[in-house]
Amino acid sequence: MRSSSNPVFSSLSQDSARGATQLGGAGRATFQQGQYGQQGFGAQPGYGAPQAHPQFDTDTRPMTIDDVVTKTATTLGLLSIVGVIAFYMISVNPGLLFPLLLVGGIGGLVVVLIATFGRKMDSAPITLAYGALEGLFVGAATYLFTADLQGGGVLGAVGAAILGTIGVFVGMLFVYKTGAVRVTPKFTRFLTAAIVGVLFAALGSILLSFFTGGSNPLYDGGPIAIGFCLLCIGLAAFSFLLDFDNADRLVRAGAPNKMAWGVALGLTVTLVWLYIEILRLMSYFRD
Repeated sequence: MRSSSNPVFSSLSQDSARGATQLGGAGRATFQQGQYGQQGFGAQPGYGAPQAHPQFDTDTRPMTIDDVVTKTATTLGLLSIVGVIAFYMISVNPGLLFPLLLVGGIGGLVVVLIATFGRKMDSAPITLAYGALEGLFVGAATYLFTADLQGGGVLGAVGAAILGTIGVFVGMLFVYKTGAVRVTPKFTRFLTAAIVGVLFAALGSILLSFFTGGSNPLYDGGPIAIGFCLLCIGLAAFSFLLDFDNADRLVRAGAPNKMAWGVALGLTVTLVWLYIEILRLMSYFRD
């Protein structure tokens, strides 16, 4: 049994496993909430006749890698368009920075919680709503980290962050496909524990600085902040291995086509996390 480093895949696998069980297959799943986590998904012979399960009766074609690619690209495309619009709006009126940052960040978190606990991982509107809200967050965060740059400087920094994110994604996909790092239960437990530790460290440092009025060593741009940022980038990168593994299991299990929306949502969560961390690291070195 494996967990994923992404919060969405747990319920996605749980719903898939539940459907397979009702159809005669044996499903398995569980995904850690917080920032990232999920259990593996074995072969489900019951998916051969998904019409018997009401949740799958509207889209019974088995999910393929092409479905995952198409729906992920659609979600990221919407996120990018909204992000560019949000960045432009803030550049015209800087007072919109924190409102859009909060609306996008909190709204995206709420959508992920709804998708996870409301069993909505197969919902296109939920995934696209997350893409739009995260577009606001990404656009505002991009402005926040590049506010002191002008013209081509902004494009250069954003372009470098995007290329870095794509590079890490492709690199980890290669690592997964070649089997250079095996996704084992032990690896999953270690990565999940590390992510939970980072999450609590980040929240604790923010609360401590808020109540004490002091600086936040994890986000002040100093050596500790740079090291913490590198750690987050590393964890986000290795989280892709768990995401790929769970997506691959769903495809091989013959999960319904609409489940690709849940995979797209999960991958987008990790991609956004990685992009923000890379952009933050670049801002530290620039300063």
